[in-house]
Amino acid sequence: MPEGKVIITCAVTGSIHTPTMSAALPVTPDEIAEQAIAAAEAGAAILHLHARDPEDGRPTPDPAIFQRFLPRIKQASDAVVNITTGGGHNMTLEQRTEAGRTLAPEMCSLNMGSMNFGLFPAAARYSEWKHDWEPQYLEGTRDFIFRNTFADIEGILRDLGEANGTRFEFECYDIGHIHTLGHFLERGLVKPPLFVQFVLGVLGGIGASAENLMHMKRTADAVLGDNYRFSVLAAGRHQMRLVTLGAILGGNVRVGLEDSLYIAKGRMAESNAEQVAKMLRILDELSLEPASPAEAREMLALKGCGQVRF
Repeated sequence: MPEGKVIITCAVTGSIHTPTMSAALPVTPDEIAEQAIAAAEAGAAILHLHARDPEDGRPTPDPAIFQRFLPRIKQASDAVVNITTGGGHNMTLEQRTEAGRTLAPEMCSLNMGSMNFGLFPAAARYSEWKHDWEPQYLEGTRDFIFRNTFADIEGILRDLGEANGTRFEFECYDIGHIHTLGHFLERGLVKPPLFVQFVLGVLGGIGASAENLMHMKRTADAVLGDNYRFSVLAAGRHQMRLVTLGAILGGNVRVGLEDSLYIAKGRMAESNAEQVAKMLRILDELSLEPASPAEAREMLALKGCGQVRF
């Protein structure tokens, strides 16, 4: 088991930011493939992927759209592919898990509970939009609850995990989510090593601060013991400093345009690879080494890219 290696995940496009917000945000299958491959070449061991409608950039759960970029990524890179089950806030549970159930990736994300998920403050920052759907999409989160009930999670673990051998990035947006994961661990429905993503800074979840990150780690240590490895993502301007703290604490890191559109204060990132390269420089300054895709597979007990359906 590789020790002291840091897994870099790159979340390439997500469903939070809209095309108006950054010209660098990849939305077409070609753009997603190109940026994902470049992020892997820059040092990302895991690629966390959403799909978007190539016509207007809105999030889509359509497996056929995923199929337009996943084979290209697999052919050009050894990186672990991690498909969302969070999708977008306008999707049903059936829709947002369809790509994972159909394509059987090595990993999928799995939000560990229901929560308010507020994107609406971003709508006030823009007066002109590339597409009509964008302001309504953001404003709609003012009256929206992201749903993942205990029954929903049980179904995802069964129909996607057990059925396909897919393992999960367990996304914990608050302390209660860690306890929920502990519940599933006690029941034997999830198996170590658990890959736990501490998510900070989403409106409706835990705030982005060093104190909150430390609180999440203490809680996970108490609830999950030595059954987990953690990673850190933080929204927007908090991204680099909190993921750096996560690495210092012995964890793994997630960067990418899903989480932040910036590379430094006041300067927008030109690509996902630029963020990965910056993270690599930070790790080097901390005398930490990035994990290769093969090492990440070993660390997380993944099934391997030969057992996916794309």
